[in-house]
Amino acid sequence: MDKDKYLQRIACERVSQSGIAYLNHLQRQHMLHVPFENLDVMHHVPIALDMEKFYEKVVLHHRGGFCYELNGLFHWLLQQLGFISNLVSATVSRPDGSWAKSGSHACIIVELDQAYIADVGFGDSARNLLPIDGTRIEDVSGVYRADKIKDHIYDVQRKKEGEWTVLYRVNTTPCKLMDFTEACQYNQTSPHSHFTQKEIATIATKNGRITLSGNSLTITSEDKKEHCHISAEHYADILEAYFGIGL
Repeated sequence: MDKDKYLQRIACERVSQSGIAYLNHLQRQHMLHVPFENLDVMHHVPIALDMEKFYEKVVLHHRGGFCYELNGLFHWLLQQLGFISNLVSATVSRPDGSWAKSGSHACIIVELDQAYIADVGFGDSARNLLPIDGTRIEDVSGVYRADKIKDHIYDVQRKKEGEWTVLYRVNTTPCKLMDFTEACQYNQTSPHSHFTQKEIATIATKNGRITLSGNSLTITSEDKKEHCHISAEHYADILEAYFGIGL
C-alpha cells in the first residue's frame, strides 16, 4: 500500500506537519473525496477485514465503503504519517433512541496534546477531529461535543434544534481491526442491520452534503435542501456524477 497514492486520492499533500491543523485537513479532505457507501453490501459482495482489499477498493478503484473500510484505512494512513492512533469501538444511537449492535461502529482515537476522536466512516458527522474534553467544535454540518459518561466512555453528540442528541457512544479502549469481525459480518448480512435495507451513498461537500438513499437523491447546501427521485436508468449516472463511483 502506498500512502502517497492514498494522499492523492483525498487531494492532500504530504507535509512534515504533525499537529491538529493538518489532521483536521486530512479528515476534511477524506470526507470530501471518499463517499460513505454500502453498495457492496447491497450487491452481496463479501467484505472481509483485509486492509489491502480496502486499499484496492478505496484508493485504486475510487470507491467508498463503511466504517471498517474507511476508518481502518484512515487509521493506517495516520500511523504511516507518524501519528499515534488506535482503532476503537462505538455503539450507534438510532433515531428512535434505541441502540444499534453494541460496539459495531469502528472509529479512531488520535493522541496529540490530548485525545481526539477521528471518524471518516460515519457519514454525516464532524468534519474536524473532536477533542474528548468536551470542547465544542462547529462546521457546516453542525455543532459537536464529546460528553464523558464514565472512564473510557464518551457520547459523541450533535446539537439539533437547541438540544444535544447522541450520534454514538465511544469506548476509548484500543481495538484491533479483527476485533470487528463479528460486527462486520452482522452489518453486511443481518436483516436488522441498517446497511442491508437499501443502497446508501453519501459524501460531504464544501457547503453541505449529497446523499443517495434508495432511489432518492438529497442535495443539501447551507440552509437549502433539494430532493429528487432517481429512476433506475439514471442510477449509475448519478453514482458516477456525484460520488465518482463506477460499478
